[in-house]
Amino acid sequence: MGAQLDGPLLESAMRYARERHWDVCSGAWLVEDAGDTQCSCGTPHCPAPGAHPLQPDWAQQASSSPTAVRRMWSQTPLASILLPTGRTFDVIDVPEPAGCLALARMERTEVRLGPVACAPGRRMQFFVLAGSAARVPTLVRQLGWSPRSLDLVGRGERDHVVAPPSRVGALGPTLWARPPTPANRWLPEAEELIGALAYACGRDAAAARPR
Repeated sequence: MGAQLDGPLLESAMRYARERHWDVCSGAWLVEDAGDTQCSCGTPHCPAPGAHPLQPDWAQQASSSPTAVRRMWSQTPLASILLPTGRTFDVIDVPEPAGCLALARMERTEVRLGPVACAPGRRMQFFVLAGSAARVPTLVRQLGWSPRSLDLVGRGERDHVVAPPSRVGALGPTLWARPPTPANRWLPEAEELIGALAYACGRDAAAARPR
């Protein structure tokens, strides 16, 4: 138990709370049963095994207090790390191929970026200022796209993301493409990223269409 309490999940959750002042909450975790990996929720064919909230009031339980965080993982040492969006940050969630294309383009043009996560299921999540997610559909329309035509999702209030190094079933762990550092403490507005992300998602959608 002691080794688990000092493990990477608690260490990462404490770092998010202390260094970024992000609220965190413990979620479900993976259970090994006779060589089979299952979600701790016990639901057969769980859609997000080991990486979803367990309680209806999970958002109220989320905290940036190191004491509260340590208490959560003392009760469930293997719990995944959930980060509520719509508080200190929002997230723009895109397919991994589009995210990689957009990230390379933005790095080349020196666009100011926040943390970027690679989520299981081949998704990339770009962290932006809180309140940005609600503007994403309007921003996409202003660029000449229909929001429904692009696989580009803003995650804000009443939503969450799963933070590294949490695992999602057989899909593997969530990883940082650009980890949180002092250099990206100040997050960009959605407007600063949306052009590159929408363009990359449009190319990704076009490539996926039958010819």
